[in-house]
Order: sequence, then C-alpha cells, then structure tokens
Amino acid sequence: MAVEIRFTAASVAKVRFAVSPLGETVLALRILLGTAGHAVHQPWVRTTRPLLAGERELPLLRALIAGALPSFLFPVPEERLPSLSTELDLLRATGGDFFRREYGAVLGVAGEDVPEPAAVLPRLAEALHRCYELLIAPRWGRMRAVLEADVGRRALTLVDGGVQALFAELHRDIAWDGGQLVVHGRRSPHSVYTVDAGGHGLVLLPSVFNWPHVGVDKSPVAAASIRYPAVGVGLLWEPPPQAPAGLAPVLGRTRTAMLAALAEPLTTAALASRLGITPSAVSQHLGALRGAGLVSTQRKGRTALHLRTERANHLLGDSAP
Repeated sequence: MAVEIRFTAASVAKVRFAVSPLGETVLALRILLGTAGHAVHQPWVRTTRPLLAGERELPLLRALIAGALPSFLFPVPEERLPSLSTELDLLRATGGDFFRREYGAVLGVAGEDVPEPAAVLPRLAEALHRCYELLIAPRWGRMRAVLEADVGRRALTLVDGGVQALFAELHRDIAWDGGQLVVHGRRSPHSVYTVDAGGHGLVLLPSVFNWPHVGVDKSPVAAASIRYPAVGVGLLWEPPPQAPAGLAPVLGRTRTAMLAALAEPLTTAALASRLGITPSAVSQHLGALRGAGLVSTQRKGRTALHLRTERANHLLGDSAP
C-alpha cells in the first residue's frame, strides 16, 4: 500500500525531526515478540529476549503489538529529544474516542468489547516504562547517538537543499512530488491511502528498530509522522571501537576515546552519552582537540556536528597496535 501525505504551504514549513524513546521501545518489543525484525538486530535479540519473560503485562503487550500497531502507541513528540516520561504522559492522555477506534480496529472488536481507556492506558504505560528500563535503557546512550547523528546529517541537508533534497535521500520508498509526499509500500502496491497533514506539519523520526523499513502514522491526531531507518544501525550492535593504547598516555583516555568515537559525525550531547561525561566536559575536550587540528566542527543554527580530521585518522592509524 502506498501512503500519500498531502501538504499545505504551512505544513511544509513545519517539517521537523524528533527522537522517540517510547517509539523505539514499542518497535523493539515487536521484534522481541517475534512479529517483525531484521537479521541485523539478531545479536541484540539473542541477549535481550530472555529478559522479557518476567513481564506481567506480556499478554496485553502481545495483543496490541502482534499485528498492525495502534497509533496511540506512537504519540508524536512535541520536542526534538523528549524524555520517556514525557511521552508516556502523552500516551496516558490519549483521547477516549481515538483510543476506542484504534484499539477496536487492531484487535477486531467493537462496542462493549472495547475497554475504557482508564482500564488499559495506565497499565500499558507502566509496562512500557518497565520494558524501556530493562531492554532499552542499558544501550540507549549508543542508540541515541546513532539517532542524533542521523538527525544532524538530515538537518544539514534540509538547510542546504530544502525539503526536496531531504526527501530525495531519506529512503528509497519515499518520493516528493510537488505538494505531496508518497511512501511506497511493498505490499498491495496498487492501493493508496491518503493522509492529510493539514497545517500541522510533518515529524520525521529516525529509527533503530524499524530498520530497514519506513513507517507512516495513518491516523494522525495532529502532525503527520514518518519513521525512517537511521544511518549506522548496521554497526550499532558491534563492540564499540577500542581507543589505541599508545595515544592515551599522551592525549589522556577521554580525548583518545573521543577521537575513536568521532569516526562518525556526532553532536556534543551524543558524545557525552557515549563517553559517560557531561556536555560541558565534552566541549572543553573538543576545544583542545580542535586547537590541535584533530577535530572539525560544522555548525548550522543550533546544530553542531563534530568529526575527526584526516590528521587524526593518520594519528590513530599510526598508533594502532
């Protein structure tokens, strides 16, 4: 099925990015429950799936996630980097009519067989919180670094080339045609579903666990949303690169680890999460490394991406054991 997202001039001006820990938790559960997933995630699945066995709300989660996913599981973030608690508050606040319609459509029930939101949403929110802490939180720093790096790259494309350039590189199944965005489906390619973004805009969410596919919210309450596969997911479950031992006595362990991490463009926040230090400490170390010609920084508005230079590449190569 192809999905057409129709835009007004106002909605085109409101294209933005966000990272969703709640969305990633739901999509991770879908993989762990055996209803989706790609081979790239198997290293994570093998070590993580056994942890889910003790979840007391597993029947509820399985019922809601086994097939088509209800839209109320994916409230559109109102900020770029929301906390899980903020997203769970949005989930709990799902409107009654919207909840009943989505719940009934997903489970194939109607009328008195559809429970009241108050009977489901608090339990669901608590279960998703537990699943996040157990399954996602231990690796969220690295996941978030991948997602933030992707947002940084896409934001630069949007600034430099506009929405047409952005959508041209976002995914092979996404095409921009004037005032209409088309997401081509792999199943039932000749059927078309239309989503009207109105004046609410479009939120683009890079995803680890939806990789390598594109997901579209077909029942948006306000802004339309697309989840697209983030660049770098294929390397996510590999062991983190080891900093060359020979450099640590000279640069210090933190700066050496920073150079090793900056084989890919990362934001200050992503570096802080990956290295387990504060953003202010990252900024101080980056200043020293830039002064030595080992790191370059590109700024576009409020976004700053850091990448090691060729000089640093040679230094790391020369010092590798």
